[in-house]
Amino acid sequence: MKIKALSRSAASVQAPGSNVARLERNLNPEMHPFERAREYTRALNATKLERMFSSPFLADFQPGHVDGVYSFAKDPESLEHFASGSGDGVVKVWDLGTRQEIFQSQAHENIVKGMCWTRDRKLITCGTDRTIKLFDPYNTPSKSPPTATWLGQTAFTSVSHHRSLPSFAAAGANISIYDVSRASSTPVQSLAWPTTVETINAVAFNQTETSILASAATDRAVILYDLRTNSPLHRNVLTFASNAIAWNPMEAFNFAVANEDHNAYIFDMRNMKRALNVLKGHVAAVMSVEFSPTGEELITGSYDRSIRLWDRAKGHSRDIYHTKRMQRVFSVAWTPDNNYVLSGSDDGNIRLWRAKASSRQGVKSFAQRQKLEYDEALKERYKHMPEVRRIARHRHIPKQVKKAGEIKAEELKSIKRREENERRHTKKGEVRRKAEREKMVLAREQ
Repeated sequence: MKIKALSRSAASVQAPGSNVARLERNLNPEMHPFERAREYTRALNATKLERMFSSPFLADFQPGHVDGVYSFAKDPESLEHFASGSGDGVVKVWDLGTRQEIFQSQAHENIVKGMCWTRDRKLITCGTDRTIKLFDPYNTPSKSPPTATWLGQTAFTSVSHHRSLPSFAAAGANISIYDVSRASSTPVQSLAWPTTVETINAVAFNQTETSILASAATDRAVILYDLRTNSPLHRNVLTFASNAIAWNPMEAFNFAVANEDHNAYIFDMRNMKRALNVLKGHVAAVMSVEFSPTGEELITGSYDRSIRLWDRAKGHSRDIYHTKRMQRVFSVAWTPDNNYVLSGSDDGNIRLWRAKASSRQGVKSFAQRQKLEYDEALKERYKHMPEVRRIARHRHIPKQVKKAGEIKAEELKSIKRREENERRHTKKGEVRRKAEREKMVLAREQ
């Protein structure tokens, strides 16, 4: 009897360019009874390693400011240049790659309250000395005088440039729209809510719907304006005043406000009855807020001497950054490449942080990238497990912040308990339990 045996060449089971035979894997779960246990152990180890290698602080910019850093402005045409303004009126332009100062000028007599860049890469600053000044950092030497100056009747608190037109909005007693191409100090337009005379804290142009403008005032109101009709759209009164406004660069209708009640709120301008999300965690007033370039995350700086990073769909921060020497944080920014964040605090320092505390930049081999992706997939799969969740959420925070957080939690529990008792002991339907995302809105006006 003749027997013909099947035979295959060794090259058929080898990867191209390799002499190592490929091993086929049997995916039958019965053949791998300990697969889930091994994966869980790997996920646990990956989570532990992520926390072990977490070192978010990179460096500070030297020499820093003499006074506190109160404003930031990123050059929209550059990945590495940004400007900072301090409490003594000094404006500096920095290079992110070298962390060196490339321009400096004594712009104002006191605090630089707001800054923005024009489309032709010039810098606009405003201050409480009732002036707005235009500088050309790339074509003039340091300490050179401004190329243009606008005078106002009251102190200016914020400034924001239009995305495509040569005009900018300045906030003070009202919102004034100026044209950069005109030498006149008279505003082209003035916007204000008819019944209010309060100072406006912050103003921001929408960078997608470019004719929409948002402002926050000291009377706790958040007002939206439309430049096409030269009139306000609607006004929301919150429980506390807001300190800063930031538009989502990817979703034209969404914006975030940094509030005095220790929270940040994300709103949809089409439905202002309630917030899209409430970001809770700070234990003092939130002074600054900004969206990441992807629009998926936010960064907030607070009076409690810490900065927090958030996922826009989640209510609690994914990370908290702090140092022993960092004081009240008045300005924060996300770098245009989405890999780093900046913070400016009352101690005069500008600090550079990693956006992801354990990530490292640089060239990675294919095997290393594959390993990192595998670890991320494992952590995502087992994130609900108690031990993995506990390790991933654990953060060391300053003693003062921790103690203040405990006191605040007790106060909130007491308020909720009182509201629940009131609802339970009144006639059915008279006291409605208010949703958390509606509590901060006191009134709406069209």
